[in-house]
This record gives sequence, C-alpha cells and structure tokens, in this order.
Amino acid sequence: MSVTIKEVARASGVSPATVSFVLNRTPGQVIRPETQERVREAARALGYVPHGVARALREGTSRVVLLDVGARRGGPILEGFILGMSTELAAHDHSLLVQHGTHDRALQSAIAAVSPRAVVDISGPFRHVNPAAPEGGWVYGLASHALTQLAHLRDRGHAVVAFGAPGPHSDVPHDRLPHLGQAAARLGLTAAGVVTTGSDRDSTARAIAELRQRHPEVTAIAAVDDETALAILSALPTLGLAAPGDLAVIGFGDSEYGALWAPALTTVHVEAERLGAHAARVAIGLEPVAEPTTGSRVVVRESA
Repeated sequence: MSVTIKEVARASGVSPATVSFVLNRTPGQVIRPETQERVREAARALGYVPHGVARALREGTSRVVLLDVGARRGGPILEGFILGMSTELAAHDHSLLVQHGTHDRALQSAIAAVSPRAVVDISGPFRHVNPAAPEGGWVYGLASHALTQLAHLRDRGHAVVAFGAPGPHSDVPHDRLPHLGQAAARLGLTAAGVVTTGSDRDSTARAIAELRQRHPEVTAIAAVDDETALAILSALPTLGLAAPGDLAVIGFGDSEYGALWAPALTTVHVEAERLGAHAARVAIGLEPVAEPTTGSRVVVRESA
C-alpha cells in the first residue's frame, strides 16, 4: 500500500496542508526551515512520492512542469501567473512545481528529483521573435512589459527618464532594471540614472534630490514595481514637488493600493493569469513557441 500525505503529516507533526505546501514549494507560505526539513525527511523515510510525480514515474514520462521564480516571494503578478499555469496544467492532467531561490544547484536538484517535462523561467530575457512587430518582438516572459511601461511615458512627451528601484532592505529583485534600460533604448528614450528608495520617506527624498541635481533634465520615473513607485510619490512633497507636474511616476503591477494614493498611481497591469496559462500550454506542447500578445496595459490614473 502506498504511503499517504496524512502519514507524512503525522510523522512530521504538521498538517497535511503543510506537507503539501513544503513538498510542492507553494509560494506565499511562511514555514520555518526546520519544519520544512522535518517534512522532507519524513517523506524520504516513508518513501512518499506526490501523486503527480508517482504517476509520471509509472508512465515513464513526466507530467510535472517546473516553474523557476528565482528570488520572487509573491505579489499579484507572480500569484496570477502561478494560478494561470497551475489551472491550465491541471486541465491537461499535469502538475506544477514551483522552485524558489537563486542557486543553480537547488534548481538542478529539483530537476533531478522530478524529471520535469519542461522548465519555465519566469524572468524571461528579451527574445526577438519578430522585431518588426509593434512591441518589437520582445514577447517572452514578464520582461516584455517594460516596453508597455516606457511607451506610455514616451507617448506623454517624456524624453529623459530615470528608473526607480528598492534598496537592499527589499526582497524585490532588481532584474527588471536591465529590461527597462533595453526598452528605453528601443523607444529612443534617454535613461539617466536610478532612484534607489530608502527605508523611510526622508532617505527616498534625498535620493530623488540627488538624481535631480545630477540629471535635471529627467521628467519621469519608471519604477520596477508599485511599492517603489508609491515610496517615490510619498517623498515628492518633502521636496516641494508634485506628480505629474514636476515629475511623472509610473508603477508596475497594478497593486490594490495604487488607486487609493493621492495622486492615484498610474501603473501597468499584467494579464498574469492569461500569460501563465499560455506558458503552460507552450510547456506541454499544446501551442508552439510563438508570439503572444503583449498581455499588459497601462492603467492611466493621475501620477503619469
């Protein structure tokens, strides 16, 4: 008789849900490292194999798709992408395994453990599928949406822009910065520096002031995420500045707080669930690796 998830839960002293979260690397869960190790050790000792993986081993072909999310720890885009992927995969009798972390060894260990049918990297570098397309053919992964963000600023008459990024206190990865830089070059915009937000309003205000002193020609800031954009908006009054008149600010991610700010945050909404579903279909061979629509749009409010 095969070992059940309830037996693993009893052996490790946790709930079946916790066992599922640990073994499937479910994002957004706060589980102590020692608890995770205890669950994995119990699963190894009992010979427990998750249902989807067990079936893949029986059939000799994997029905597992591995999603590598790197250092990302949550947020509406990641959550929507994962939901879209997992729902689409489940509809085709496949399972999704989410891999966190930045170490190649951990990723390779996960691949060796489950022999996934495909590995999807959510970061997605720019890839020229069709350079003549309106969005330049940069369509692979979430990186493509930097073009949506910066095109809005260009269309509003901005020619020199800066980027906003969180400081070392934040868990938000900085991998969107290179994509923003490439998108700016593609659109003919001048990228003039980065505002790194601080842990409080005053330190962020100082960073903005230093940028304006070095690059007074900057008229807009494109932030890597909404949290960074809101930190910049909050600091502007400290300098006697206002958005968008003195400095336009655009976010990324369309978080629930942007609409409540004053001024309300202009941001980029990514159709993450749809993109996740598309990634799932490509991963299991239901669709060719071809050019999807951009899957993002600007939510125009007051700040840019």
